[in-house]
Amino acid sequence: MIPFNFENDIILENEIVKLRPIQLSDVTHLVRISLEPNIWDYSFVSGDGEQNLTNYINKAIKAREDKTSYTFIVYDKRKQMYAGCTRFCDINIFLNTTRMGYTWYGKKFQGTGLNKHCKYLLFEYAFEYIGFERIGLSSYIDNERSIKAMLSVGCKKEGVFRNMFPSITNKERTDAVLLSILKEEWFSTEKDKLNLKLTTKI
Repeated sequence: MIPFNFENDIILENEIVKLRPIQLSDVTHLVRISLEPNIWDYSFVSGDGEQNLTNYINKAIKAREDKTSYTFIVYDKRKQMYAGCTRFCDINIFLNTTRMGYTWYGKKFQGTGLNKHCKYLLFEYAFEYIGFERIGLSSYIDNERSIKAMLSVGCKKEGVFRNMFPSITNKERTDAVLLSILKEEWFSTEKDKLNLKLTTKI
């Protein structure tokens, strides 16, 4: 196991997808996706359009410099197109834990299996190379697509934080669903389960 190093340019890839550290020039790769309807419905910060996306990426880069988050841009090798973003966030070296989130893909990449390939690579890196003990995830309770996707890659539902988030209309509050996957679960069952899904349903 090796300590998480924010200065390293981490590249994760297989035959389907490649993840690399995001950089400011990636605005050109992602700006069209950022303007798609509903992309930012369940996000605290909107990255729609060139200026907002520039701010979004600058904050992601700053979070890496501050050693709290590490953001990847996602490249779909099958379509030969950039698909979106994901990140390790709330990285806690002392507790040896992280969260995974801020994940968004363009519509043409959703439901294609791309997300499962990304999660496999991220789980593999986090548990097998870094040795994190736990990866936490969360979602708006009414974001059924996101919750279903997290459950499908082996995450376990832990509970609900009531009134955790402002609603997407900003007129009321809504609950957050908490999920996680543990290192022991990854090694004992979930790695093989997810790998089977990748090899039987691309």
